[in-house]
Amino acid sequence: MADAEDKELRARKERERDELYSLDISGVEWHSAPGTEEHEERVEIAYLPAGAVAMRSSLDPGTVLRYTEAEWTAFVLGARDGEFDLEPTTRDGAAGKE
Repeated sequence: MADAEDKELRARKERERDELYSLDISGVEWHSAPGTEEHEERVEIAYLPAGAVAMRSSLDPGTVLRYTEAEWTAFVLGARDGEFDLEPTTRDGAAGKE
């Protein structure tokens, strides 16, 4: 029973991903953090239908990642909780090593 539910969940997630990536986003409005300039390196996001979000780097606007509403919510909540905070680095650039 659990195996069938797992397969169903995977199939649903795959359909959601396929639908998300089939959206034409050529006309979306990209947003970046306040205070950043057009020439600065930055992360940009665009809001898509059904609460989904697209994300790209200003240095590589052709590579776009897309997230469902649930994925984006999980990411934002994790970021707010410090899940993605950077570890202090040493002077030689090795993170967390002394």
